[in-house]
Amino acid sequence: MEYSHSDPELIRQPIGYWSWAAYKSVVSRIRAALAEIGTTQPQWWVLAQVARAETVKTRAEVSRLLRNYLDTGPEAMEAEIDATIAQGWITEDAGGRLGITAAGRAFYDKAAALQDELWAERHAGISDEEYLTTMKVLQRFIHNTGGRAWHH
Repeated sequence: MEYSHSDPELIRQPIGYWSWAAYKSVVSRIRAALAEIGTTQPQWWVLAQVARAETVKTRAEVSRLLRNYLDTGPEAMEAEIDATIAQGWITEDAGGRLGITAAGRAFYDKAAALQDELWAERHAGISDEEYLTTMKVLQRFIHNTGGRAWHH
Protein backbone atom coordinates (compact mmCIF):
# COMPACT_ATOMS: atom_id res chain seq x y z
CA MET A 1 0.00 0.00 0.00
CA GLU A 2 1.13 3.52 -0.71
CA TYR A 3 0.64 5.91 2.23
CA SER A 4 -0.32 9.57 2.02
CA HIS A 5 2.89 10.85 3.60
CA SER A 6 6.37 9.72 4.61
CA ASP A 7 6.74 8.27 8.14
CA PRO A 8 8.10 11.52 9.62
CA GLU A 9 5.21 13.42 7.99
CA LEU A 10 2.61 10.88 9.14
CA ILE A 11 3.71 11.36 12.75
CA ARG A 12 2.62 15.01 12.45
CA GLN A 13 -0.76 14.25 10.83
CA PRO A 14 -3.91 15.10 12.85
CA ILE A 15 -5.52 12.07 14.51
CA GLY A 16 -8.91 13.80 14.45
CA TYR A 17 -8.93 13.95 10.67
CA TRP A 18 -7.62 10.43 10.08
CA SER A 19 -9.88 8.80 12.67
CA TRP A 20 -12.85 10.65 11.13
CA ALA A 21 -11.84 9.58 7.61
CA ALA A 22 -11.48 5.96 8.76
CA TYR A 23 -14.86 6.12 10.53
CA LYS A 24 -16.57 7.58 7.48
CA SER A 25 -15.06 5.00 5.15
CA VAL A 26 -15.77 1.98 7.36
CA VAL A 27 -19.30 2.97 8.35
CA SER A 28 -20.24 3.95 4.79
CA ARG A 29 -19.02 0.57 3.51
CA ILE A 30 -20.90 -1.36 6.19
CA ARG A 31 -24.12 0.59 5.64
CA ALA A 32 -23.97 0.22 1.87
CA ALA A 33 -23.40 -3.55 2.13
CA LEU A 34 -26.24 -3.97 4.64
CA ALA A 35 -28.55 -1.87 2.45
CA GLU A 36 -27.84 -4.27 -0.41
CA ILE A 37 -29.38 -7.11 1.64
CA GLY A 38 -32.29 -4.97 2.85
CA THR A 39 -31.41 -3.66 6.28
CA THR A 40 -29.83 -0.77 8.12
CA GLN A 41 -26.89 -0.85 10.47
CA PRO A 42 -29.07 -0.09 13.53
CA GLN A 43 -31.48 -2.87 12.54
CA TRP A 44 -28.48 -5.20 12.36
CA TRP A 45 -27.48 -4.10 15.87
CA VAL A 46 -30.98 -4.89 17.16
CA LEU A 47 -31.11 -8.25 15.42
CA ALA A 48 -27.63 -9.19 16.67
CA GLN A 49 -28.50 -8.24 20.25
CA VAL A 50 -31.60 -10.43 20.19
CA ALA A 51 -30.04 -13.32 18.23
CA ARG A 52 -26.91 -13.51 20.40
CA ALA A 53 -28.58 -12.98 23.77
CA GLU A 54 -28.02 -15.69 26.36
CA THR A 55 -31.12 -14.48 28.18
CA VAL A 56 -34.15 -12.71 26.75
CA LYS A 57 -33.66 -8.96 26.47
CA THR A 58 -36.36 -6.35 26.71
CA ARG A 59 -36.92 -3.49 24.31
CA ALA A 60 -35.75 -1.09 27.03
CA GLU A 61 -32.49 -3.02 27.52
CA VAL A 62 -31.72 -3.17 23.81
CA SER A 63 -32.66 0.46 23.26
CA ARG A 64 -30.58 1.64 26.24
CA LEU A 65 -27.54 -0.30 25.03
CA LEU A 66 -27.72 0.73 21.37
CA ARG A 67 -28.92 4.34 21.45
CA ASN A 68 -25.39 5.64 21.99
CA TYR A 69 -23.90 3.64 19.11
CA LEU A 70 -22.62 6.23 16.64
CA ASP A 71 -24.87 8.85 18.29
CA THR A 72 -28.04 7.12 17.10
CA GLY A 73 -30.20 8.51 19.91
CA PRO A 74 -33.17 7.00 21.75
CA GLU A 75 -35.92 8.05 19.31
CA ALA A 76 -34.08 6.68 16.29
CA MET A 77 -33.25 3.46 18.13
CA GLU A 78 -36.89 2.93 19.08
CA ALA A 79 -37.86 3.42 15.43
CA GLU A 80 -35.21 0.88 14.35
CA ILE A 81 -36.52 -1.67 16.86
CA ASP A 82 -40.02 -1.07 15.46
CA ALA A 83 -38.70 -1.53 11.91
CA THR A 84 -36.98 -4.79 12.87
CA ILE A 85 -40.28 -6.05 14.33
CA ALA A 86 -42.14 -4.89 11.20
CA GLN A 87 -39.69 -6.87 9.06
CA GLY A 88 -40.80 -9.97 10.96
CA TRP A 89 -37.31 -10.65 12.29
CA ILE A 90 -38.12 -10.23 15.96
CA THR A 91 -41.23 -10.21 18.13
CA GLU A 92 -42.14 -8.24 21.23
CA ASP A 93 -44.43 -9.60 23.90
CA ALA A 94 -46.64 -7.61 26.29
CA GLY A 95 -43.74 -7.39 28.78
CA GLY A 96 -41.45 -5.81 26.19
CA ARG A 97 -39.37 -9.00 25.81
CA LEU A 98 -37.85 -9.42 22.36
CA GLY A 99 -37.54 -12.76 20.61
CA ILE A 100 -36.12 -13.84 17.28
CA THR A 101 -38.34 -15.42 14.64
CA ALA A 102 -37.36 -18.17 12.21
CA ALA A 103 -37.18 -15.54 9.46
CA GLY A 104 -35.09 -13.38 11.78
CA ARG A 105 -32.68 -16.21 12.50
CA ALA A 106 -32.26 -16.87 8.77
CA PHE A 107 -31.70 -13.18 8.06
CA TYR A 108 -29.35 -12.86 11.02
CA ASP A 109 -27.25 -15.74 9.65
CA LYS A 110 -27.12 -14.03 6.24
CA ALA A 111 -26.20 -10.65 7.71
CA ALA A 112 -23.65 -12.19 10.10
CA ALA A 113 -21.93 -13.88 7.16
CA LEU A 114 -21.82 -10.52 5.39
CA GLN A 115 -20.37 -8.89 8.50
CA ASP A 116 -17.68 -11.58 8.59
CA GLU A 117 -16.82 -10.83 4.96
CA LEU A 118 -16.66 -7.10 5.69
CA TRP A 119 -14.41 -7.75 8.71
CA ALA A 120 -12.02 -9.75 6.53
CA GLU A 121 -12.08 -7.00 3.89
CA ARG A 122 -11.26 -4.29 6.46
CA HIS A 123 -8.51 -6.35 8.09
CA ALA A 124 -6.73 -7.40 4.88
CA GLY A 125 -3.01 -6.91 5.37
CA ILE A 126 -3.42 -5.93 9.04
CA SER A 127 -2.06 -8.30 11.66
CA ASP A 128 -3.85 -8.94 14.94
CA GLU A 129 -0.95 -7.20 16.68
CA GLU A 130 -1.31 -4.09 14.52
CA TYR A 131 -5.05 -4.06 15.12
CA LEU A 132 -4.61 -4.44 18.87
CA THR A 133 -2.10 -1.59 18.93
CA THR A 134 -4.47 0.60 16.91
CA MET A 135 -7.37 -0.10 19.29
CA LYS A 136 -5.23 0.67 22.33
CA VAL A 137 -3.90 3.88 20.77
CA LEU A 138 -7.41 5.07 19.86
CA GLN A 139 -8.65 4.31 23.37
CA ARG A 140 -5.68 6.21 24.81
CA PHE A 141 -6.60 9.22 22.64
CA ILE A 142 -10.14 9.04 23.98
CA HIS A 143 -8.88 8.77 27.55
CA ASN A 144 -6.37 11.58 27.11
CA THR A 145 -9.05 13.95 25.82
CA GLY A 146 -11.59 13.13 28.52
CA GLY A 147 -13.88 11.29 26.14
CA ARG A 148 -16.00 8.24 26.68
CA ALA A 149 -16.53 5.56 24.06
CA TRP A 150 -17.30 2.36 25.91
CA HIS A 151 -20.69 1.13 24.81
CA HIS A 152 -21.24 -1.92 26.98
